[in-house]
Amino acid sequence: MTIDLRPMFSAMRAASRHDRLPDLAIRRRRLDTLKSMVVDNRKEIATAIDADFGGRVHEETELTEILPLLSAINHTSRNLRGWMRDERRHVALTFQPGSAWVRHEPLGVVGIVAPWNYPLLLALGPVVDALAAGNRVLIKPSELTPAFADLLQSLVAASFATDEVSVITGGVEVAQAFAALPFDHLLFTGSTDVGRKVMRAAAENLTPVTLELGGKSPAIIAHDYSLEDAARSIALGKFTNAGQTCIAPDYVLVPTDKVDAFSRAMQARIAQSYPPESAASQFTNVITDRHRKRLMDALEEVEQAGATMIQPPKADFGTKIPPTLVLGAPDDSLLLTEEIFGPILPIVPYNTLDDALAFVNRRSRPLALYAFSHDRHAQRIILDGAISGGVTLNGTLLHIAQNSLPFGGVGKSGIGAYHGRDGFRRLSHARAVYKPHLLNLSEHLGPPFGSLAHWIIRLLGR
Repeated sequence: MTIDLRPMFSAMRAASRHDRLPDLAIRRRRLDTLKSMVVDNRKEIATAIDADFGGRVHEETELTEILPLLSAINHTSRNLRGWMRDERRHVALTFQPGSAWVRHEPLGVVGIVAPWNYPLLLALGPVVDALAAGNRVLIKPSELTPAFADLLQSLVAASFATDEVSVITGGVEVAQAFAALPFDHLLFTGSTDVGRKVMRAAAENLTPVTLELGGKSPAIIAHDYSLEDAARSIALGKFTNAGQTCIAPDYVLVPTDKVDAFSRAMQARIAQSYPPESAASQFTNVITDRHRKRLMDALEEVEQAGATMIQPPKADFGTKIPPTLVLGAPDDSLLLTEEIFGPILPIVPYNTLDDALAFVNRRSRPLALYAFSHDRHAQRIILDGAISGGVTLNGTLLHIAQNSLPFGGVGKSGIGAYHGRDGFRRLSHARAVYKPHLLNLSEHLGPPFGSLAHWIIRLLGR
C-alpha cells in the first residue's frame, strides 16, 4: 500500500505561505510546547528507545538525548530575540545616501529524516532550529526504531497542529517518497550511501540539503599526554551507545612505544566502567542482527589476518558485542576503511605527528577529530594538518554539546551545519534589502552617458 504524502505536505506548505512570518511569541510558544512534550513524557521516551535497541539503559538516553535536547531548546529560546533582529550592513560610498540590511526569514516547510542511533535528539534537535527560524516541520523517524517512531508520532499529534509539526512513519518506500517532496529545506542524518540517495532525490526539486553523515573520526594521542586520561575520554566517547555514534572515535593513533601501555589503560578503564555484575545491563545493544553480523564479520576478517583482539576477560555481556580493542588491523581491512559504528576500537601506532596526520588524510574527511595534547604547538600541528567537521581537544564528543558551536561535516562527512544560531541561520533565508535615500548618485549614471559617468568610472576604476 502506497501512502500519499502530498496532501499533508500541501496543507503544511499552504499554512507556511499564509502565515509567512510568525513573530517571536509564536516561535517561543512552539519551542515551549516541544519542551513540555519531552519533559512530560521522558520515561515513555526512554522506555520506547530501550525496547527498540533491545537494551539501552534509561540514564544513557537521559544523558545523551533528553538533556542535550532540553539544553538546546533553552539556549535557543533565550537568544532568539537577538537572532531575529535585522542586521545592518555597510553601504558603499557610490550608493550613499542609503541603508542596507539583512532579514532572516522562514524558508517554509523543512523536512527532517532522522536516524536510529539517537532517535530523539537527531529527530527533534533540528526541529528546534527549524521552529526558531519560523518554519513548519515534517519528520520521518527511522523504521529501525518503530516503538519510538510510533510514540513520537502520537506525542507530536497531541502537542502541535498538523500544519505546524507532523511525523510520518514507515519503511524505505515511505522514506523515498518523503525525500522526493518539494521541501524548502531537507535535513538528513545517516550514512554516506543513503545521503547520496537523499541528495539525488532533493535535486529533482532543487531542494537545498543539510547532510549530517559520518566517517572515520580519529583520535590522536600526542607524546606528552597522559595515557590514563586519554583512555578515560576515549572509552566514554567510543563505548557510549555501544559506539553507535556518528562522532565516536573510530580509531586511535598512539605513539608506537606507548601502544601496549595505552592498551592496558583502556582495558583498565573498560573494567572500571563495566564491572562483571552489571556489564550486560549497563551496555547498549547493537541495534539489529544485520548490524551485529557486519561487526562480527569485520572482527573475523582482522583476526584471520593476524590481528589481536582484546575483550573484557571477566565481564559477561550476554549476547551483546563487548567493548573490543584491536591491535594490528591491516590498513585495508573494513575496520580501517569503513566507519565502524560499533563498540570496536582499532589502536594504530605512529612514529611522528606527520605520520599520524598522513594516515588520517589518506581517508575521507571525518565528521570529528580528537587531539590529546597539552602542547599548544602539537595542538596547532594537528588542527592545521587535518580537516574535520568539528574538534574536541583533550576530550571526545564534547564539541557537539556546545549550543554556541555549529555542528556539521565536510566532504563525505556532510554538507552544512546547524545548532544554535548557526542552525537558525541555516534554516532561514537571508533576505537582502537596500533602501536609497532621497538623493542617490547611482540613479544618475544611466544613459545618455556623459562627464559624470566618465568621472565615476575613473574614480572607481583605480
